[in-house]
Amino acid sequence: MVPEPEPLLILPGGYFAERGSFFQFKFRPRPDFRTCFIFVAMGQKKLIRFEAIKSFPNVLQYPEGTAGKWDVFFKNDHPIVLELACGKGEYAVGLATLYPERNFIGVDIKGNRIYIGAKKCLTEKITNAAFLRTQIERIDEYFAKGEVSEIWMTFPDPQLRVSRAKKRLTHPRFLRLYQKILVPGGLIHLKTDSPVLYEFTRMVIEMYGLDLHEYSENIYAEGFIKNELQIKTYYEGLDIARSNKIYYICFAIPEIDLPLLDHDLLERARKNEAGID
Repeated sequence: MVPEPEPLLILPGGYFAERGSFFQFKFRPRPDFRTCFIFVAMGQKKLIRFEAIKSFPNVLQYPEGTAGKWDVFFKNDHPIVLELACGKGEYAVGLATLYPERNFIGVDIKGNRIYIGAKKCLTEKITNAAFLRTQIERIDEYFAKGEVSEIWMTFPDPQLRVSRAKKRLTHPRFLRLYQKILVPGGLIHLKTDSPVLYEFTRMVIEMYGLDLHEYSENIYAEGFIKNELQIKTYYEGLDIARSNKIYYICFAIPEIDLPLLDHDLLERARKNEAGID
């Protein structure tokens, strides 16, 4: 059975009950008294989820010794596909359903979000998807060279301020990490509603001589949409960028040392994105 977070019962006097126990908490008076209760309940829900994923067999948290051994974990040698910044894991789970002959790993730092996708996999017996809780900056610690066949990034934080461009998942500092773990010619997919992140990624592909395979500035305006692009995430539904467009780009990193143009890249980005920072 998959552990299910138990609801909190808010009682008079600042008490709440959870799992049959009573606790008292203190908080500063606020005009919206109900909001205080909701805030505490939401915080407790996160803690319950963090505790639950410790026992999930399909969730690994900061593991050691996984590089080169994912075939042991999955009990097969099928190709491995990553979803970086996976959030609730909708894409990892959706792709795993579409392609049972591949293994999918959602990577994110936020365990309370990973819980959603991991629980769905356990409930629906989806065995070719798993979740890795760690920082993406450390991704090369968990996979051996050539162990990953593809990488997906779906609606990652576009880091709109140019001063934070180094945190964009298609920035060369991340591409150099991906290059260490991808098979030669391994594809990288970006799906986003951010025109800023899309144009930045196009700029990176041009400046660093990457291999552009496919792109679309509005996938839902295309006559034919591939099955994997029809998967929708929670963040796509929010339409945070208000662009009314979903951008897609697919590219590969050639087997060369990427040029040291990071400073020039940021200068070009600053000019292109003037007014955002």
